[in-house]
Amino acid sequence: MRFAVLGSGSRGNATLIECDGTRVLLDCGFPLREVERRLAEIDAHPRDLSAIVVTHEHGDHVSGVARLAQRHGLTVWASPGTWNALCRGSARHAYWPELPRPRLFPSHAPGLCIGALTLRPIPVPHDAREPCQFVFEGDGRRLGVLTDAGTVTPRMCDALRECDALMLETNHDPDMLRRGPYPPSVQRRVGGAFGHLSNTQAAELLDRVHHAGLRQVLLSHLSRQNNRPELALAAVRSVVSDLDVAVADQERGSGWRPV
Repeated sequence: MRFAVLGSGSRGNATLIECDGTRVLLDCGFPLREVERRLAEIDAHPRDLSAIVVTHEHGDHVSGVARLAQRHGLTVWASPGTWNALCRGSARHAYWPELPRPRLFPSHAPGLCIGALTLRPIPVPHDAREPCQFVFEGDGRRLGVLTDAGTVTPRMCDALRECDALMLETNHDPDMLRRGPYPPSVQRRVGGAFGHLSNTQAAELLDRVHHAGLRQVLLSHLSRQNNRPELALAAVRSVVSDLDVAVADQERGSGWRPV
């Protein structure tokens, strides 16, 4: 089992997870040509995808999903709340009504199987209709993916406690957010209970779920205006010193990483 972040941040998100010939694309917030280019950079092609799974309806996660699915005949999986939000007639998501109805799953589902992968949804507090993140299981390994959550919940910690690898949001540094260019209303949204995890929150979560079998953490969804990689790394390394910790880049992604 391995995974590759194609890009992570407010200008587009997509992650490819692979196990025994199954390839699942988690979100696609890039235009069609751009996601095809990024897939090619890691020797992948849309025709090789088994499915696209959507975490929530925000544009930086879904703006490219409909065109990619329509162009390559791909099945889309989404929660009912996410699907309903996407089909409300926004011009940004004009292609959604033309797609076949997706495979729907509730955010509290115990698990769903796509080929060699089992996906376990994690409901998260975020300002979307029915958002969720996931633990991916395959080949005896577990990858936890957690971004776009404003609060750390007991259920999130329980779901991530036995993972071999984590992709974890470190969106902002609270001091940079407070002093940054965002207006107060946006600062409250980003730093609020339904916004995004700060470096400090991510470190606290990691401290709660860290165990001997956890081998790596990939920090993701960093804000260009309100964070810096060295701040995110320092916050996480203050609570763990025995892990491979890296940062996913908005432009360069991460390349393939084994779980």
